[in-house]
Amino acid sequence: MNNIDLINKRRIFGIISHPDAGKTTLTEKLLLHGGAIREAGTVRARKNSKFAKSDWMEIEKQRGISVTSSVMQFEYNDKVISIMDTPGHNDFGEDTYRILTSVDSAVMVIDAAKGIEAQTKKLFQVCSMRGIPIFTFINKLDREAKDPLESMQELEDVLGLPSVAVTWPIGCGKEFEGIYDRLKNTVYLFKKKEQIYLGEEKVQSSKLDGVLSQSNLENLRYAMELLDGAGNEFDLELIKQGKLSPVFFGSALADFGVTEFLEHFLQISPPPSKRKTTTGYVEPTDEEFTGFIFKIQANMDPNHRDRLAFLRICSGTFVRGMNVTLSRTGKQMKLSQSTHLMANERETVDTAYAGDVIGIYDSGNFQIGDTLTNSKEKVFFEPLPTFPPELFCRVSAKNSLKGKNFQKGVEQLAQEGAIQVYKNEYNEVVLGAVGVLQFEVFEYRLVNEYNTDIRMESIDFSVARWVKTDDPESLKKYQNSRCMLVYDHYERPVLLFTNAYALKSFQERNEDIILVEALDVIDEIGN
Repeated sequence: MNNIDLINKRRIFGIISHPDAGKTTLTEKLLLHGGAIREAGTVRARKNSKFAKSDWMEIEKQRGISVTSSVMQFEYNDKVISIMDTPGHNDFGEDTYRILTSVDSAVMVIDAAKGIEAQTKKLFQVCSMRGIPIFTFINKLDREAKDPLESMQELEDVLGLPSVAVTWPIGCGKEFEGIYDRLKNTVYLFKKKEQIYLGEEKVQSSKLDGVLSQSNLENLRYAMELLDGAGNEFDLELIKQGKLSPVFFGSALADFGVTEFLEHFLQISPPPSKRKTTTGYVEPTDEEFTGFIFKIQANMDPNHRDRLAFLRICSGTFVRGMNVTLSRTGKQMKLSQSTHLMANERETVDTAYAGDVIGIYDSGNFQIGDTLTNSKEKVFFEPLPTFPPELFCRVSAKNSLKGKNFQKGVEQLAQEGAIQVYKNEYNEVVLGAVGVLQFEVFEYRLVNEYNTDIRMESIDFSVARWVKTDDPESLKKYQNSRCMLVYDHYERPVLLFTNAYALKSFQERNEDIILVEALDVIDEIGN
């Protein structure tokens, strides 16, 4: 099999949703169908210690939520599939954003009763900005749900995303009887586990008489008449451009509608595509090897206290032991330790291709956003943005004898991008976060992974601005109760302000100082 065939077999996608919409449960069922696991564990199944495969971190098992992104690879129907299970919680939006830079398509999971919620909207906007094709799975049809036509309309009204129904629900809650696959013209029955091919008459076929309840049959026929007459047509080109979303209905928990979704998804979704660099594009079929690091995770294996960098391969062929150049530093290195990933479990990989995600051992060389290549020319993919933190706290080790452990933990978690870490002129550690849960996870990991109890003291700042200056020392004179000077992980000066009013007052008084927002830091200042 040549490289083009191998690349076209690959599918890499992220699953996005609001917390509790069923994202992790859907991931589990996809892994189950792919033979990657023998038994699906729901997020909340604590009594028998059967946890979701993608929730590997101890705190996730205790809380029943995803707080870190996982990467899982498996094969199904001659396709090699990499799923990115992202943290649904709003506090971890930055981790999710990075994950979405590495995928070729996204699956948006929506609770059929609640519809589109705040976090879903935010993550959709990230996908939309990058033109990522979006597939919609409307979940929990075995519970009471909104009218499906209303759910379709909501996609267009709230997200501005036109959609086309590929499968359609027959009833919901106690009256849920199955789904109709419009492309295969087949009804799949929920309780009887049967399928009925309808033939030329489609839903008007007499084969459904007496099989479905009268009200469900009437509603199905009415909905299909409406969609066939006034709905969007199925257009593969628009789907691949992210301008039309195929919609599927089902129940991840009951494992119904998942197989139909997966089979259609593998047919419709795009294989690895070209990637933008600072000088042009890299094609997956290019001979030179290129890839970028979108995530770093420390202590995935507590026995070894190691760090793993997640590498998305964009072009060429990866061969274990190959020599590559780290574009940021120009340093050459040998990639001798490489693994395929299944949450926190690993398997050594000798060869990988564009569209694969592999884990490579990191002794502290890598940063998020780094490019690796064996090309003679340096390659830089588009930089990953920094999210603006809104909450800040001062943190220190309770026991000064544990200072070394504390510093190591802070340094490693900063490199992971799990939380933003700053230091002031007295070398005190200040944390910046998007949400409170990030502080809790930081404390949990310091205690459990680095054996260090910490003291956390909230400080009254809510706005951060980076400063474009050649003389950071000159900024010290501006410090007062409403403005604090700190330095980020790259030693860039940052001014923290108590609120937007304090920021505005500072700007009016100091027009010569150039302040830069978080999302523009890379363009304006670098790193």
